[in-house]
Amino acid sequence: MTQNVNRRIVLQARPHGEPTPSDFRLESQPVPQPAEGELLLRTIYLSLDPYMRGRMSDAPSYAPPVELGQVMVGGTVSRVEASRHPAFKVGDVVVGASGWQDYALSDGSDISAIDSRISRPSLALSVLGMPGFTAYHGLLQIGQPKQGETVVVASATGAVGSIVGQIAKLKGARAIGIAGGTEKCRYAVETLGLDACIDHRAPDFAEQLAAATPKGIDVYFENVGGAVFDAVLPLLNIGARVPVCGLIAQYNATRLPDGPNRVPQLMGLILARRLRVEGFIILDHYATEFADFLRDMSGWVAQGKVTLREEFVEGLEQAPQGLTDLLAGKHFGKVVVQV
Repeated sequence: MTQNVNRRIVLQARPHGEPTPSDFRLESQPVPQPAEGELLLRTIYLSLDPYMRGRMSDAPSYAPPVELGQVMVGGTVSRVEASRHPAFKVGDVVVGASGWQDYALSDGSDISAIDSRISRPSLALSVLGMPGFTAYHGLLQIGQPKQGETVVVASATGAVGSIVGQIAKLKGARAIGIAGGTEKCRYAVETLGLDACIDHRAPDFAEQLAAATPKGIDVYFENVGGAVFDAVLPLLNIGARVPVCGLIAQYNATRLPDGPNRVPQLMGLILARRLRVEGFIILDHYATEFADFLRDMSGWVAQGKVTLREEFVEGLEQAPQGLTDLLAGKHFGKVVVQV
């Protein structure tokens, strides 16, 4: 990164299935100059998140797609390089959404200063940012775990899932994780403190999950979908709650899965077992809940009650491969590009 060139990664093509490097283009432009009331941001960290796959598609969704030729979206931690805005000065570190680029302009309305309780700036993109808030809202507002209940979370070592499991334990629940591979499952139990973790790649995954949940499942935090949900569904108890924040197993799908129509089975179970299945988009809840989240989560992190592993990808040019690896489940915890 130089001080007179702004590297940008733009969306070059809409992927069919798994994204590939040819779907992106790295280009260079002059660094923009701030007008009166604006400031120039220099990206330090770029967050990589599963929702980005949806924004690459032009299918109808909760947010508009990234247009071809436009900078890929993404949360960022940035340093103020130049300011013509009264509320920010050079050197301030802020969190915003500058996307996949070295520099960006802002009028100040889309950024905020890093909270003093955040000891490491990158945490504003992970446990003390959007992933942590997603776990907090989904589990506590929708899942509402009670003492002694069984909570199951998919992608249990991911940026959201790892926090869900730890909050469940804080609330006195029995926490069962689902992850891909023995190493991730060992980490979920030994480091995150979950009661058990089941490898969804195991040939007898469904049987292992049933054995680990002898009293059934009271809360299932859904962020994967696919075969994992198929195994969870028959184990849900009467009155179980299912917060749905993502379906990463389906993001690269190009058609519906083979087999019979399972919607009637799902609807029948929702009715007979009085299930609460609720999707949510965390952006809807910042205005009313983020302050409470930051207060609670900052305390838990400071006390060592909640932790989140960060994996850093070095260099903006590695962001496309980093996203592909994230969608393929090759990372632990929160994936951050160190720009």
